[in-house]
Amino acid sequence: MPNCKSFLVTEAERKHVRRRARFQQRRDASYHQVPLPQGKEPEEIHAILTETLGEHAPLYATVKNWVAQFKRGDFSICDAPRPGRPKTVTTPGIIDQIHELFLEDRRISAKSIAEQLDISRERVGSIIHEDLDMRKLSA
Repeated sequence: MPNCKSFLVTEAERKHVRRRARFQQRRDASYHQVPLPQGKEPEEIHAILTETLGEHAPLYATVKNWVAQFKRGDFSICDAPRPGRPKTVTTPGIIDQIHELFLEDRRISAKSIAEQLDISRERVGSIIHEDLDMRKLSA
């Protein structure tokens, strides 16, 4: 038997790793360099990308947006900062704190957790169901 170290991983960490793996696969598939002819219409460019990249080609709407962006002179490949408040509550630290509270007392309420961590009850419910993948069981 190989000498392997075992360690505990929370469900939130497993979910995070799965999401990152799916994102990495999509990102790797989209980083093919395809020379695009200048002066072509979005339909023609999309046809070239679809022929070259197959199922990994971007949608026509995406190509259309790129063409409009390039015509405006914006050649940036990075997303512009978006307005609004960034998500700061759903962090691995908060997720772990909620998980620890559940391990200490399995009957703890979402309201009690929200008060202890000073976050909204809705966010606690979202973390419990989506990130920790926990469900309420009937007795």
